[in-house]
Amino acid sequence: MEIDREEIERKVKELVEPVIKGMGFKLFDVEFKPEGRGWVLRIIADKEGGITIKDCEEISKRVSALLDVEDLIPFSYLLEISSPGLTRPLTKIEHYDFFKGRLVKLILKEPIGGKREVVGTIEDVRNGIIDIREKEKGDILHIPFSAIAKGRLEIEGW
Repeated sequence: MEIDREEIERKVKELVEPVIKGMGFKLFDVEFKPEGRGWVLRIIADKEGGITIKDCEEISKRVSALLDVEDLIPFSYLLEISSPGLTRPLTKIEHYDFFKGRLVKLILKEPIGGKREVVGTIEDVRNGIIDIREKEKGDILHIPFSAIAKGRLEIEGW
């Protein structure tokens, strides 16, 4: 059986995002991939101040019922609801926008301002450009999203 993972992720996102948003959460990402002996549909949600286990349980109940009715995935899978985590990779420009004001670490494809690694706070996100205030010097770097090889949240206060 040929499986179009990206298509399933897109359809699930379209289906569950309004429900999750209506519950007061932000849909961070949807992943559908083989793990172990089966498939896992991972829905990653967050809210201002963080998400709790109880929040994940409530999202799971609503999303599970919706997915059962819509039957987008024609075989068994494990549904997992989780939070982005403290040092979650940032893989979409929307992730940077969601985490404005937070500390991040970026590895760049090519040096910008003489730096290939940047640690700083997300100041703004607009038109595909992420403004980062460097932690060390306080300078603002304007980094195109396309120039980022890897990005992740950093734990603040360490």
